[in-house]
Amino acid sequence: MNNNIRVGNLFGIPFYVNPSWFLVLGLVTLSYGTGLAAQFPTLPAGASWGLGLVTALLLFSSVLAHELGHSFVALKQGIGVKSITLFLFGGLASLEKESETPGDAFWVAIAGPLVSLLIAGSVTLFAALTGISGPLAAILGVLASVNMALALFNLIPGLPLDGGNILKALVWKVTGNPYKGMKFAGRVGQVFGWLAIASGILPLALFGAGINFWNVLIGWFLLQNAGQAAQYGTVQDKLAGLTAADAVIADSPVVAQSLTLREFADQRVLDTKNWRKFLVTDDDGQLIGAIEVEDLKTIPSALWSETSVQALVTTIEPSLTVAGDRPLSEVVQLLEERKLTALSVVQSNGILVGLLEKTAIINLLKNGVAATPA
Repeated sequence: MNNNIRVGNLFGIPFYVNPSWFLVLGLVTLSYGTGLAAQFPTLPAGASWGLGLVTALLLFSSVLAHELGHSFVALKQGIGVKSITLFLFGGLASLEKESETPGDAFWVAIAGPLVSLLIAGSVTLFAALTGISGPLAAILGVLASVNMALALFNLIPGLPLDGGNILKALVWKVTGNPYKGMKFAGRVGQVFGWLAIASGILPLALFGAGINFWNVLIGWFLLQNAGQAAQYGTVQDKLAGLTAADAVIADSPVVAQSLTLREFADQRVLDTKNWRKFLVTDDDGQLIGAIEVEDLKTIPSALWSETSVQALVTTIEPSLTVAGDRPLSEVVQLLEERKLTALSVVQSNGILVGLLEKTAIINLLKNGVAATPA
């Protein structure tokens, strides 16, 4: 997972920290350690730094609890959680798939802020009931306020924040299309990203004050992720209703097993020089494997006329085939996850439909038709 460091498992969920987390941990420790030393001058130097570290770890534990809130609701809906990662801007729970209904998506999104609000309220109530004072009271105050801020900030209605996912669920409920919700919430997230950047730079332009780099960083983070979400939603919306069969290349590289190697070389290889690999079908049109042009070198050319294509057929891994009626949006995800450039498309009875290439999907999105490769 990029440069993330595997820490262990939490309730069966892989837990990672990004190297940027250590930078923030140090900065938060320094900030709160210095603040506690100034607020309580009688504290020994070592104690203030130790309490600063404890405060930092409690704050990150709050972020972790926030992400576990999302994760537990997702698991209850039967959605697997691939990982939880802490990084520079907080945390991220990576889910295996989207919720099946807008209502379910809403509860996954709202769970994190609700956990943060619960922590803020519980800590505040505990401090009030116990009458605790001194450095521990200060730490509890910070913990309550940060959790409140974490909840409210995440409720901003723009992706990739929780509020953006809530907005996406609401638009999904109204339109019946989850990707329209993703597009809309992504665009709103970009607006908030620009506002955050402006709030960090305008004080310098208007008042000659320093730039608020934290606001600029947050704005940049929102812009990048919201833009990706909006783009993804746009693509998925265009793919809605299309299947793998719709993106099959015209004149796919297909040959019959009964052809001789001489016929294969003359009719297919020489006429279609772009293809170096061909799908092979039996007499009923069912996919039985593939043949590569390079394999012709393994048979003396004098024997090509008496040797069939079937002699050089190699099997195709099941993972490299896909059903013709499978939604094209799922096929795109499959290509990305497995780092593939092409898939063989077959009907339920094994009859070959043709070859699907990633470039053909791009052409389909741009032009509405799949183009034959140049």
